[in-house]
Amino acid sequence: MGASGTPTQELDRIAENEVLAVLDAEHTNWNVVSEEIGFVPRGGDSTLVLDPVDGSHNALGNLPFATVSLALGANDLKGIRLGLVQDLHRGTTYWGIQGGGSYRDGQRLLTRRWEPRAEILFVNLGRHSTPRAVALAGKGRRIRSLGCASLELMMVAQGSADAYFFENDTENRNLRVTDIAASYRILLEAGGGMTDATFQPLDAFPLDVRRHTSVLACGDPMFPRSARDEGYL
Repeated sequence: MGASGTPTQELDRIAENEVLAVLDAEHTNWNVVSEEIGFVPRGGDSTLVLDPVDGSHNALGNLPFATVSLALGANDLKGIRLGLVQDLHRGTTYWGIQGGGSYRDGQRLLTRRWEPRAEILFVNLGRHSTPRAVALAGKGRRIRSLGCASLELMMVAQGSADAYFFENDTENRNLRVTDIAASYRILLEAGGGMTDATFQPLDAFPLDVRRHTSVLACGDPMFPRSARDEGYL
């Protein structure tokens, strides 16, 4: 069992160990928060938030939707200074720097304006999804669900989709900081926003793998209000 309370796949453990080995080899004293090992104090002022393989079930099933997700900062999501997500199948790399914009393989990322009834929405679906998630999927024109939060959030950041929604029926089935820290910074720098499913800000969400949250991420800051007015949420 990983520190987050979910089973650790061998793939996740191997990938996590590789990252820790690189930090040791380069004498980097960043603290580490990882889905598998939890918090590792290393004497630094900065913390590396690591999801060694986001979408590990996809990877193990040979579905091409998995990433490595890395974020660097301190204390909470607002304190994340840099985020990096790499698509492990395509090799595409996304990154965002606080105050410095977001990029995909060096090309600037910008979100898109939301247009009702022409939308593409990513919604987490399954037997543990809430009625609100199912209702949103029922109202959306085009719905996708890939099982890799960071990659789905990158689709919003690059303007390929309008929003991402994740809410499960119990708190401990929701997302962890390792799932969203890098994507949070990249999305904000691309012009988007991220709250929980009740529209509460996530800026103060701590860098603690034991905490969970629902997520509503959007490319257009007007999406939450419009979604409520249009009856999406």
